[in-house]
Amino acid sequence: MKKFLQPKLLVTLCAAIVACTLNLAAHAAPAPIRIGMIDGLSGPFANAGEAVVRNISYAIDRVNARGGVSLPDGKHPLQLSTFDNKLGVEDSLVQFRQLTDQGISFLIEGNSSAVAAALVDAVNKHNQREPDKRVLFLNYSAVDPALTNEKCSFWHFRFDASADMRMQALTEAIKADDKTKRVYIIGQDYSFGRQVAKAAREQLTSKRPDIAIVGDELHPIGKIKDFAPYIAKMKSAGADAVITGNWGNDLTLLVKAAKDAGFKAKFYTFYANSLGAPAAIADAGVGVVRAVAEWHPNAGGTPNSPSDAFYQEYRKRYPQAKDDYMYLRMHVMIEMLAAAIEKAKSADPRAVAYALEGAHYQSAFHSATMRAADHQLIQPLYLMQMQRADSGGIRFDNEGSGYGFRTERFIPAEQTVLPTSCKMQRPAR
Repeated sequence: MKKFLQPKLLVTLCAAIVACTLNLAAHAAPAPIRIGMIDGLSGPFANAGEAVVRNISYAIDRVNARGGVSLPDGKHPLQLSTFDNKLGVEDSLVQFRQLTDQGISFLIEGNSSAVAAALVDAVNKHNQREPDKRVLFLNYSAVDPALTNEKCSFWHFRFDASADMRMQALTEAIKADDKTKRVYIIGQDYSFGRQVAKAAREQLTSKRPDIAIVGDELHPIGKIKDFAPYIAKMKSAGADAVITGNWGNDLTLLVKAAKDAGFKAKFYTFYANSLGAPAAIADAGVGVVRAVAEWHPNAGGTPNSPSDAFYQEYRKRYPQAKDDYMYLRMHVMIEMLAAAIEKAKSADPRAVAYALEGAHYQSAFHSATMRAADHQLIQPLYLMQMQRADSGGIRFDNEGSGYGFRTERFIPAEQTVLPTSCKMQRPAR
Protein backbone atom coordinates (compact mmCIF):
# COMPACT_ATOMS: atom_id res chain seq x y z
CA MET A 1 0.00 0.00 0.00
CA LYS A 2 1.15 3.54 -0.71
CA LYS A 3 2.03 5.57 2.31
CA PHE A 4 0.85 9.16 2.57
CA LEU A 5 2.20 11.93 4.80
CA GLN A 6 0.17 12.63 7.90
CA PRO A 7 -1.63 16.01 7.81
CA LYS A 8 0.45 17.45 10.67
CA LEU A 9 3.70 16.39 9.03
CA LEU A 10 2.55 17.83 5.71
CA VAL A 11 1.76 21.20 7.31
CA THR A 12 5.15 21.23 9.03
CA LEU A 13 6.94 20.46 5.77
CA CYS A 14 5.07 23.17 3.85
CA ALA A 15 5.84 25.71 6.57
CA ALA A 16 9.52 24.79 6.37
CA ILE A 17 9.53 25.25 2.59
CA VAL A 18 7.87 28.67 2.86
CA ALA A 19 10.33 29.75 5.55
CA CYS A 20 13.27 28.59 3.46
CA THR A 21 11.98 30.44 0.40
CA LEU A 22 11.52 33.65 2.37
CA ASN A 23 14.98 33.29 3.87
CA LEU A 24 16.55 32.85 0.42
CA ALA A 25 14.67 35.88 -0.88
CA ALA A 26 15.86 37.96 2.05
CA HIS A 27 19.46 37.05 1.26
CA ALA A 28 19.19 37.33 -2.54
CA ALA A 29 21.57 39.73 -4.26
CA PRO A 30 20.16 43.27 -4.47
CA ALA A 31 18.69 44.17 -7.84
CA PRO A 32 21.03 45.88 -10.31
CA ILE A 33 20.79 49.61 -10.98
CA ARG A 34 20.18 49.78 -14.70
CA ILE A 35 21.64 52.35 -17.07
CA GLY A 36 20.14 52.61 -20.55
CA MET A 37 22.34 53.88 -23.38
CA ILE A 38 20.55 55.29 -26.45
CA ASP A 39 22.99 55.88 -29.31
CA GLY A 40 24.03 54.77 -32.78
CA LEU A 41 25.11 51.12 -32.76
CA SER A 42 24.52 50.34 -36.44
CA GLY A 43 25.12 52.11 -39.72
CA PRO A 44 28.13 54.22 -40.78
CA PHE A 45 28.81 55.58 -37.28
CA ALA A 46 28.48 52.29 -35.41
CA ASN A 47 32.17 52.38 -34.44
CA ALA A 48 31.56 55.55 -32.42
CA GLY A 49 28.72 53.91 -30.52
CA GLU A 50 30.78 50.77 -29.94
CA ALA A 51 33.61 52.88 -28.48
CA VAL A 52 31.13 54.39 -26.03
CA VAL A 53 29.92 50.92 -25.01
CA ARG A 54 33.51 49.84 -24.32
CA ASN A 55 34.22 52.87 -22.15
CA ILE A 56 30.95 52.73 -20.22
CA SER A 57 31.26 48.96 -19.69
CA TYR A 58 34.79 49.37 -18.39
CA ALA A 59 33.75 52.16 -16.01
CA ILE A 60 30.81 50.09 -14.74
CA ASP A 61 33.06 47.08 -14.23
CA ARG A 62 35.39 49.18 -12.06
CA VAL A 63 32.48 50.17 -9.83
CA ASN A 64 31.18 46.60 -9.66
CA ALA A 65 34.65 45.29 -8.82
CA ARG A 66 34.38 47.31 -5.61
CA GLY A 67 31.13 45.50 -4.82
CA GLY A 68 28.82 47.93 -6.60
CA VAL A 69 26.89 50.91 -5.23
CA SER A 70 26.18 50.92 -1.50
CA LEU A 71 22.57 51.51 -0.47
CA PRO A 72 20.84 50.86 2.87
CA ASP A 73 19.72 47.42 1.68
CA GLY A 74 23.16 46.36 0.44
CA LYS A 75 25.49 46.76 -2.52
CA HIS A 76 23.84 47.00 -5.92
CA PRO A 77 25.73 46.32 -9.16
CA LEU A 78 25.41 48.70 -12.09
CA GLN A 79 24.11 47.16 -15.32
CA LEU A 80 24.24 48.58 -18.86
CA SER A 81 21.48 48.06 -21.43
CA THR A 82 21.91 49.42 -24.97
CA PHE A 83 19.28 50.79 -27.38
CA ASP A 84 20.24 51.46 -31.01
CA ASN A 85 18.84 54.74 -32.32
CA LYS A 86 20.79 54.71 -35.63
CA LEU A 87 21.64 58.34 -34.69
CA GLY A 88 18.12 59.41 -35.62
CA VAL A 89 15.79 61.59 -33.55
CA GLU A 90 12.62 59.58 -34.25
CA ASP A 91 14.38 56.29 -33.58
CA SER A 92 15.68 57.77 -30.32
CA LEU A 93 12.18 58.59 -29.14
CA VAL A 94 11.05 55.04 -29.96
CA GLN A 95 14.00 53.63 -28.01
CA PHE A 96 13.24 55.99 -25.11
CA ARG A 97 9.76 54.52 -24.84
CA GLN A 98 11.28 51.05 -24.72
CA LEU A 99 13.69 52.21 -22.03
CA THR A 100 10.90 53.59 -19.85
CA ASP A 101 8.76 50.49 -20.45
CA GLN A 102 11.59 48.48 -18.92
CA GLY A 103 11.65 50.72 -15.85
CA ILE A 104 15.18 52.02 -16.42
CA SER A 105 15.82 55.19 -14.40
CA PHE A 106 19.15 56.37 -15.84
CA LEU A 107 19.51 57.33 -19.51
CA ILE A 108 22.86 58.10 -21.16
CA GLU A 109 23.45 59.54 -24.67
CA GLY A 110 25.82 61.92 -26.37
CA ASN A 111 26.82 61.37 -30.00
CA SER A 112 24.23 63.82 -31.35
CA SER A 113 23.13 67.18 -29.97
CA ALA A 114 19.91 66.99 -32.00
CA VAL A 115 19.11 63.68 -30.35
CA ALA A 116 20.05 65.06 -26.94
CA ALA A 117 17.70 68.03 -27.36
CA ALA A 118 14.83 65.71 -28.33
CA LEU A 119 15.57 63.42 -25.39
CA VAL A 120 15.62 66.34 -22.94
CA ASP A 121 12.10 67.26 -24.08
CA ALA A 122 10.99 63.62 -23.90
CA VAL A 123 12.40 63.17 -20.40
CA ASN A 124 10.79 66.39 -19.18
CA LYS A 125 7.37 65.30 -20.46
CA HIS A 126 7.74 61.74 -19.19
CA ASN A 127 8.76 62.85 -15.71
CA GLN A 128 5.83 65.22 -15.47
CA ARG A 129 3.44 62.54 -16.67
CA GLU A 130 4.95 59.65 -14.66
CA PRO A 131 6.32 61.11 -11.40
CA ASP A 132 6.76 57.62 -9.94
CA LYS A 133 8.83 56.44 -12.92
CA ARG A 134 11.16 59.36 -13.48
CA VAL A 135 14.29 59.21 -15.64
CA LEU A 136 17.59 61.08 -15.22
CA PHE A 137 19.52 61.94 -18.42
CA LEU A 138 23.34 61.93 -18.31
CA ASN A 139 24.95 63.40 -21.44
CA TYR A 140 28.52 62.36 -22.26
CA SER A 141 29.21 64.14 -25.57
CA ALA A 142 26.39 66.34 -26.94
CA VAL A 143 28.00 69.80 -26.84
CA ASP A 144 25.29 72.21 -28.03
CA PRO A 145 25.50 75.13 -25.56
CA ALA A 146 21.70 75.41 -25.55
CA LEU A 147 21.46 72.20 -23.51
CA THR A 148 22.83 74.02 -20.46
CA ASN A 149 21.42 77.43 -21.34
CA GLU A 150 17.92 78.07 -22.73
CA LYS A 151 17.07 74.34 -22.94
CA CYS A 152 18.53 73.41 -19.54
CA SER A 153 16.62 70.89 -17.45
CA PHE A 154 16.80 69.63 -13.89
CA TRP A 155 16.74 66.12 -15.38
CA HIS A 156 19.77 66.64 -17.66
CA PHE A 157 23.48 66.71 -16.74
CA ARG A 158 26.34 67.24 -19.22
CA PHE A 159 29.78 65.70 -18.58
CA ASP A 160 31.52 67.05 -21.69
CA ALA A 161 32.65 70.62 -22.29
CA SER A 162 30.14 72.59 -24.37
CA ALA A 163 31.08 73.87 -27.82
CA ASP A 164 31.55 77.34 -26.34
CA MET A 165 33.85 75.97 -23.64
CA ARG A 166 35.94 74.10 -26.20
CA MET A 167 36.14 77.26 -28.28
CA GLN A 168 37.20 79.13 -25.15
CA ALA A 169 40.22 76.81 -24.91
CA LEU A 170 41.10 77.24 -28.58
CA THR A 171 40.78 81.02 -28.57
CA GLU A 172 42.82 81.32 -25.36
CA ALA A 173 45.67 79.61 -27.22
CA ILE A 174 45.22 81.86 -30.25
CA LYS A 175 45.09 84.91 -27.97
CA ALA A 176 48.50 84.00 -26.55
CA ASP A 177 50.05 83.46 -30.00
CA ASP A 178 51.37 86.80 -31.22
CA LYS A 179 52.15 85.32 -34.64
CA THR A 180 48.47 84.72 -35.37
CA LYS A 181 47.09 87.76 -37.20
CA ARG A 182 44.61 86.41 -39.75
CA VAL A 183 42.06 83.65 -39.02
CA TYR A 184 39.83 81.73 -41.38
CA ILE A 185 36.69 80.03 -39.97
CA ILE A 186 35.23 77.06 -41.84
CA GLY A 187 32.61 74.53 -40.81
CA GLN A 188 29.89 72.11 -41.78
CA ASP A 189 26.54 73.67 -42.65
CA TYR A 190 24.30 72.44 -39.84
CA SER A 191 23.46 73.55 -36.32
CA PHE A 192 26.75 72.52 -34.74
CA GLY A 193 28.90 74.06 -37.49
CA ARG A 194 26.98 77.33 -37.24
CA GLN A 195 27.36 77.35 -33.45
CA VAL A 196 31.13 76.83 -33.71
CA ALA A 197 31.44 79.68 -36.21
CA LYS A 198 29.37 82.01 -34.03
CA ALA A 199 31.46 81.23 -30.94
CA ALA A 200 34.72 81.70 -32.85
CA ARG A 201 33.70 85.14 -34.14
CA GLU A 202 32.48 86.36 -30.77
CA GLN A 203 35.43 85.11 -28.76
CA LEU A 204 38.11 86.24 -31.19
CA THR A 205 36.57 89.71 -31.43
CA SER A 206 36.51 89.96 -27.64
CA LYS A 207 39.97 88.55 -26.92
CA ARG A 208 42.00 89.70 -29.91
CA PRO A 209 40.30 92.59 -31.72
CA ASP A 210 43.52 93.03 -33.70
CA ILE A 211 43.01 89.67 -35.42
CA ALA A 212 41.38 89.87 -38.83
CA ILE A 213 38.75 87.23 -39.59
CA VAL A 214 39.56 86.80 -43.28
CA GLY A 215 37.01 84.10 -44.04
CA ASP A 216 33.88 82.63 -42.50
CA GLU A 217 32.03 80.01 -44.48
CA LEU A 218 30.01 76.82 -44.20
CA HIS A 219 30.00 73.89 -46.61
CA PRO A 220 27.60 70.97 -47.13
CA ILE A 221 28.23 68.27 -44.56
CA GLY A 222 29.79 65.06 -45.87
CA LYS A 223 29.51 66.02 -49.54
CA ILE A 224 32.78 67.78 -50.37
CA LYS A 225 35.34 65.41 -51.93
CA ASP A 226 37.96 68.02 -52.80
CA PHE A 227 38.72 70.89 -50.43
CA ALA A 228 41.39 72.39 -52.69
CA PRO A 229 39.17 75.36 -53.69
CA TYR A 230 38.58 76.18 -50.02
CA ILE A 231 42.29 75.97 -49.25
CA ALA A 232 43.01 78.23 -52.24
CA LYS A 233 40.71 80.86 -50.71
CA MET A 234 42.49 80.54 -47.37
CA LYS A 235 45.90 81.02 -49.01
CA SER A 236 44.62 83.98 -51.01
CA ALA A 237 43.27 85.57 -47.83
CA GLY A 238 46.66 85.17 -46.13
CA ALA A 239 45.27 83.13 -43.24
CA ASP A 240 47.82 81.96 -40.71
CA ALA A 241 45.28 80.00 -38.60
CA VAL A 242 42.11 78.02 -39.33
CA ILE A 243 39.32 77.27 -36.86
CA THR A 244 37.00 74.38 -37.68
CA GLY A 245 34.49 72.17 -35.96
CA ASN A 246 34.67 69.70 -38.85
CA TRP A 247 34.81 66.00 -38.08
CA GLY A 248 35.09 62.76 -40.07
CA ASN A 249 36.07 62.99 -43.75
CA ASP A 250 35.28 66.70 -43.77
CA LEU A 251 38.17 67.23 -41.37
CA THR A 252 40.69 64.77 -42.78
CA LEU A 253 40.15 65.87 -46.41
CA LEU A 254 40.44 69.53 -45.38
CA VAL A 255 43.79 69.00 -43.65
CA LYS A 256 45.13 66.80 -46.45
CA ALA A 257 44.20 69.42 -49.04
CA ALA A 258 46.14 71.99 -47.02
CA LYS A 259 49.25 69.79 -47.06
CA ASP A 260 48.93 69.10 -50.79
CA ALA A 261 48.73 72.85 -51.45
CA GLY A 262 51.67 73.69 -49.20
CA PHE A 263 49.38 75.72 -46.92
CA LYS A 264 51.22 76.02 -43.58
CA ALA A 265 48.54 77.56 -41.32
CA LYS A 266 47.77 76.12 -37.89
CA PHE A 267 44.51 74.18 -37.69
CA TYR A 268 42.53 74.58 -34.44
CA THR A 269 39.98 71.76 -34.31
CA PHE A 270 37.49 70.16 -31.94
CA TYR A 271 37.94 66.58 -33.08
CA ALA A 272 41.28 65.89 -34.76
CA ASN A 273 42.03 63.42 -31.95
CA SER A 274 38.72 61.59 -32.35
CA LEU A 275 38.08 57.99 -33.35
CA GLY A 276 40.06 57.18 -36.51
CA ALA A 277 41.05 60.79 -37.23
CA PRO A 278 44.82 60.68 -36.51
CA ALA A 279 45.35 57.69 -38.83
CA ALA A 280 43.31 59.36 -41.57
CA ILE A 281 45.04 62.75 -41.24
CA ALA A 282 48.51 61.15 -40.93
CA ASP A 283 51.57 63.27 -41.80
CA ALA A 284 49.37 66.14 -43.00
CA GLY A 285 48.58 67.01 -39.39
CA VAL A 286 52.00 66.73 -37.76
CA GLY A 287 52.93 69.98 -36.06
CA VAL A 288 50.02 71.95 -37.54
CA VAL A 289 46.84 70.30 -36.26
CA ARG A 290 45.56 70.99 -32.78
CA ALA A 291 42.61 69.58 -30.87
CA VAL A 292 40.93 70.14 -27.51
CA ALA A 293 39.64 67.59 -24.98
CA GLU A 294 39.31 67.00 -21.23
CA TRP A 295 42.19 64.48 -21.37
CA HIS A 296 44.41 62.56 -23.77
CA PRO A 297 46.73 59.53 -23.40
CA ASN A 298 49.87 61.66 -23.10
CA ALA A 299 48.37 64.05 -20.55
CA GLY A 300 50.40 62.47 -17.74
CA GLY A 301 53.55 64.22 -18.91
CA THR A 302 55.96 61.67 -17.43
CA PRO A 303 56.22 57.87 -17.55
CA ASN A 304 54.53 55.99 -14.71
CA SER A 305 52.22 58.90 -13.89
CA PRO A 306 48.74 58.11 -12.49
CA SER A 307 47.29 59.16 -15.87
CA ASP A 308 49.56 56.68 -17.66
CA ALA A 309 48.63 53.90 -15.25
CA PHE A 310 44.91 54.50 -15.77
CA TYR A 311 45.28 54.49 -19.54
CA GLN A 312 47.46 51.36 -19.56
CA GLU A 313 44.94 49.54 -17.39
CA TYR A 314 42.27 50.34 -19.98
CA ARG A 315 44.54 49.08 -22.77
CA LYS A 316 45.00 45.78 -20.95
CA ARG A 317 41.22 45.37 -21.04
CA TYR A 318 41.09 46.31 -24.74
CA PRO A 319 44.45 45.37 -26.28
CA GLN A 320 43.45 45.61 -29.94
CA ALA A 321 44.50 48.84 -31.63
CA LYS A 322 41.01 49.38 -33.08
CA ASP A 323 39.59 49.48 -29.54
CA ASP A 324 42.11 52.04 -28.30
CA TYR A 325 39.98 55.12 -27.75
CA MET A 326 39.38 56.23 -24.19
CA TYR A 327 36.93 58.95 -23.12
CA LEU A 328 37.85 60.00 -19.60
CA ARG A 329 34.61 61.97 -19.20
CA MET A 330 32.57 58.76 -19.48
CA HIS A 331 34.49 57.21 -16.61
CA VAL A 332 34.02 60.41 -14.57
CA MET A 333 30.27 60.29 -15.35
CA ILE A 334 29.84 56.73 -14.05
CA GLU A 335 31.92 57.41 -10.93
CA MET A 336 29.95 60.57 -10.17
CA LEU A 337 26.65 58.75 -10.72
CA ALA A 338 27.67 55.98 -8.32
CA ALA A 339 28.79 58.52 -5.70
CA ALA A 340 25.54 60.49 -6.06
CA ILE A 341 23.42 57.37 -5.59
CA GLU A 342 25.34 56.56 -2.41
CA LYS A 343 25.05 60.14 -1.16
CA ALA A 344 21.30 60.14 -1.83
CA LYS A 345 20.98 56.69 -0.21
CA SER A 346 18.58 56.00 -3.07
CA ALA A 347 18.46 55.30 -6.79
CA ASP A 348 15.45 57.62 -7.15
CA PRO A 349 16.29 60.02 -10.04
CA ARG A 350 15.13 63.13 -8.18
CA ALA A 351 17.26 62.36 -5.12
CA VAL A 352 20.25 61.46 -7.31
CA ALA A 353 19.90 64.68 -9.31
CA TYR A 354 20.01 66.77 -6.15
CA ALA A 355 23.06 64.79 -4.99
CA LEU A 356 24.82 65.46 -8.30
CA GLU A 357 24.33 69.22 -8.07
CA GLY A 358 27.61 70.71 -6.88
CA ALA A 359 29.20 67.26 -6.66
CA HIS A 360 32.99 67.10 -6.93
CA TYR A 361 35.09 64.40 -8.61
CA GLN A 362 38.74 63.93 -7.72
CA SER A 363 41.27 61.35 -8.91
CA ALA A 364 45.04 61.32 -8.84
CA PHE A 365 45.17 63.22 -12.15
CA HIS A 366 41.77 64.81 -12.80
CA SER A 367 39.22 66.91 -10.96
CA ALA A 368 35.77 68.15 -11.90
CA THR A 369 32.72 69.84 -10.36
CA MET A 370 29.10 69.68 -11.50
CA ARG A 371 27.83 73.26 -11.57
CA ALA A 372 24.42 73.33 -9.91
CA ALA A 373 23.15 76.33 -11.85
CA ASP A 374 22.96 74.57 -15.23
CA HIS A 375 24.24 70.99 -14.68
CA GLN A 376 27.41 71.61 -16.72
CA LEU A 377 30.55 69.75 -15.59
CA ILE A 378 33.45 72.12 -15.01
CA GLN A 379 36.80 70.44 -15.63
CA PRO A 380 40.26 71.20 -17.08
CA LEU A 381 40.87 71.05 -20.81
CA TYR A 382 43.95 70.25 -22.86
CA LEU A 383 45.01 71.87 -26.12
CA MET A 384 47.01 69.21 -27.97
CA GLN A 385 49.34 69.26 -30.96
CA MET A 386 49.56 66.29 -33.32
CA GLN A 387 52.91 64.47 -33.46
CA ARG A 388 54.47 61.34 -34.91
CA ALA A 389 54.94 58.59 -32.35
CA ASP A 390 58.53 58.02 -33.50
CA SER A 391 59.44 61.66 -32.95
CA GLY A 392 60.21 61.02 -29.29
CA GLY A 393 57.81 63.73 -28.13
CA ILE A 394 54.99 61.39 -27.10
CA ARG A 395 54.74 57.98 -25.40
CA PHE A 396 51.41 56.77 -26.77
CA ASP A 397 49.92 56.95 -30.24
CA ASN A 398 46.20 56.79 -31.06
CA GLU A 399 44.73 53.45 -32.14
CA GLY A 400 48.07 52.09 -33.34
CA SER A 401 48.20 54.80 -36.03
CA GLY A 402 51.74 55.95 -35.35
CA TYR A 403 50.35 59.42 -34.57
CA GLY A 404 49.34 60.95 -31.28
CA PHE A 405 49.17 64.24 -29.39
CA ARG A 406 51.29 66.14 -26.90
CA THR A 407 50.01 68.80 -24.53
CA GLU A 408 50.57 72.29 -25.88
CA ARG A 409 48.49 74.11 -23.31
CA PHE A 410 46.73 73.05 -20.09
CA ILE A 411 43.62 75.09 -19.29
CA PRO A 412 42.65 74.88 -15.59
CA ALA A 413 38.99 74.26 -14.84
CA GLU A 414 38.35 77.78 -13.60
CA GLN A 415 39.48 79.19 -16.96
CA THR A 416 36.93 77.10 -18.87
CA VAL A 417 33.95 78.53 -16.99
CA LEU A 418 31.44 80.52 -19.03
CA PRO A 419 28.25 82.25 -17.83
CA THR A 420 24.92 80.48 -18.26
CA SER A 421 21.46 81.78 -19.10
CA CYS A 422 19.80 78.70 -17.56
CA LYS A 423 16.65 79.35 -15.54
CA MET A 424 16.03 75.92 -14.10
CA GLN A 425 12.76 74.71 -12.69
CA ARG A 426 13.42 72.29 -9.81
CA PRO A 427 10.96 69.81 -8.30
CA ALA A 428 10.35 69.82 -4.57
CA ARG A 429 12.83 67.73 -2.62
